[in-house]
Amino acid sequence: MEDTYKHKGMRRKLIAEVRAMGITNEQVLEAMNAVPRHYFLSSAFLEYAYQNRAFQIDADQTISQPYTVAFQTSLLDLSPGEKVLEIGTGSGYQTAVLCELKAKVFSIERQKVLFDKAKVLLEQLGYKSKLYFGDGFKGLPVWAPFDKILVTCGAPFIPEALLTQLRIGGKLVIPVDEGSYQIMKEVTRVGDADWEEKKHGKFQFVPMLSDRNSGN
Repeated sequence: MEDTYKHKGMRRKLIAEVRAMGITNEQVLEAMNAVPRHYFLSSAFLEYAYQNRAFQIDADQTISQPYTVAFQTSLLDLSPGEKVLEIGTGSGYQTAVLCELKAKVFSIERQKVLFDKAKVLLEQLGYKSKLYFGDGFKGLPVWAPFDKILVTCGAPFIPEALLTQLRIGGKLVIPVDEGSYQIMKEVTRVGDADWEEKKHGKFQFVPMLSDRNSGN
């Protein structure tokens, strides 16, 4: 795998585009600039790696649009060392960005083909994340509570398990279905049984599904 001057130049141009769209968190932009996005796509699609668009990967899933990655990650408002649960590892790109921000990342993927690829790639790149082949609706109760939880697929509702696996003061960022699109929601746990919710506009994601899928 090579990260050439050409790749780095394309990446800087992409980051400038994302910044111009209103992303102001420079730590997030720096983290994205540090991750070679082309590693997470087939080499046949290099021309798409640094376009500000989602792109299909294996198992009918997508690698999210860079702007969406920046937007969701900015909403998390991460501090170094925070424990983050990611639902939907996918290609592993978002996982890598979280690792660049020095989060302790726990990530769940239900598609075995994606889990296997992401696990190998992230290890090759030196990212120390903990990946799990499992059902994102259930979260990871054994590792709870989490400081932050990020869902990278369109959820039909906010899973109760994720709400209860947040620490008090912790934050969940999740796109929730509203028909043909999702509303990005920011949910903060403010007490044992109390959460506050903010809405942040319309997005489109692949659907969040339950159970594991061992097929291709």
